[in-house]
Amino acid sequence: MYTTTLNDQPRIIDFTPDGPTLNGTLFDWDLVKLSERTFHILYQHRSYSVEVLELNVAEKAVRLKINGHLHQIQVKDRFDLLLEKMGMSNAVSTRINDLKAPMPGLIVGISIQEGDTVSKGDSLLILEAMKMENLLKSPGDGTIKSIRVGKGDRVEKGQVLVEFA
Repeated sequence: MYTTTLNDQPRIIDFTPDGPTLNGTLFDWDLVKLSERTFHILYQHRSYSVEVLELNVAEKAVRLKINGHLHQIQVKDRFDLLLEKMGMSNAVSTRINDLKAPMPGLIVGISIQEGDTVSKGDSLLILEAMKMENLLKSPGDGTIKSIRVGKGDRVEKGQVLVEFA
């Protein structure tokens, strides 16, 4: 189960054996993939043109363009919800040790150098996975100790890409 907010409205998304549900109702849609980043959706007799502009797996964020309108969507899974329920959602340490690959892919860009000081959210690397470029951002404030990959390197999920001092 996942929760998100779209247009200031909370949404609960679940995947059941009958198909995906949205707020407990079976999400009956017709989805056609036009390209790696674009889709056409028919839902309740309405047509939607959707483009995935950015997918940040590490931060569980998606930026979409739906019928020309931009939407930033933050997704929370059951673990995020459990931590929130326990009052621990902000208990994550501000100290960061490294940045790991969220998925297997190809490093196509590096925007940092060893010794650089970065802030949370700064762009570090571009990881191409499934023909989509994913911008990997700094999970916190820190100084780059070492960069363990180079442009053109293939990486595996969980592989350390950047170490922080």
